Formats: sequence, structure tokens, C-alpha cells
Amino acid sequence: MQTIISHIAEQTLDLGKQIGQLAPSPFAIALKGDLGSGKTTFVQGLAKGLGVADTYYVTSPTFNIINEYPAKGIRLCHLDLYRLGSADELEYIGFDDLGGPEDIIVVEWPEFLEEMQFKFDLEILFEFDADYNRVISLSPSGQTGINLVSNLFL
Repeated sequence: MQTIISHIAEQTLDLGKQIGQLAPSPFAIALKGDLGSGKTTFVQGLAKGLGVADTYYVTSPTFNIINEYPAKGIRLCHLDLYRLGSADELEYIGFDDLGGPEDIIVVEWPEFLEEMQFKFDLEILFEFDADYNRVISLSPSGQTGINLVSNLFL
């Protein structure tokens, strides 16, 4: 596990951008943390690193459940499963249509997918320390995730 302290939002954006520049496709990221802890800010940086055009405004898909953004030869699929009541609802939101070879999947509130044994390449936990800095913990899974984290400039 690798831990980063982010003192300002730009550092969280930069981390996302770095990961976006390094992430192969397919790649899946689980984002965990309380509301307001920096998950969407991270995804905004990730989108920039993946090459999502600036004309797309990257927002939390709290009400849409899934936001998709085209990037350079790939698709960023940003999911927020907070509003789902059960894992059975994944079928109704079209989750089975995601996860193709060109997809980067980023999931906020991924617990239902974990129950289904969905494999994430990287889990990122966002917390606050006593001074309200973001403590961002990166836990890679599998060789793809390990390779990505080892190539970050932290």
C-alpha cells in the first residue's frame, strides 16, 4: 500500500492525472471514502490524464449512476453506486455492458461489486487527517495494479 498526503485539491487532481496517464485498458478502480473526501476531484484528474476532452464536465454520477466519457481510444466509465439498494440493481443500470477491453471503470461506493467478487486493479481510500488534509491510500491488486502504482511519481 502507498499513502499520499494531499494538502490541496490540485494535488488530488494531479494524482488522478498521473494514474490516468499510466492506466492501461481495461482497468478498474474502486474509490472509497466519505462524502466530500475527494473522490470526484480525483476522477476529474483521471479524466484529464486519460485524454477526456475539456469540453466534458466531469461530475459525480450520484443521480445518473453511470457517466461515460470518451477519451483517446478508450472509454472512462464513472459509477456511483451509493443510491443502489442491492447488487441485483446492477443488471438494471447496464453494468454488464461495461468492462470491455477499452474501458477504464471507476466506482464510487463499490461494496456491491465486491460482494459479487468483481476484481479491481486498484483500490483508493480517501480519508482526512487531524488537519483536514486528504490521506489517500493506494492498494493495488494483481500485477497490473502493482505496476501502475510502482510507476507513480509520488
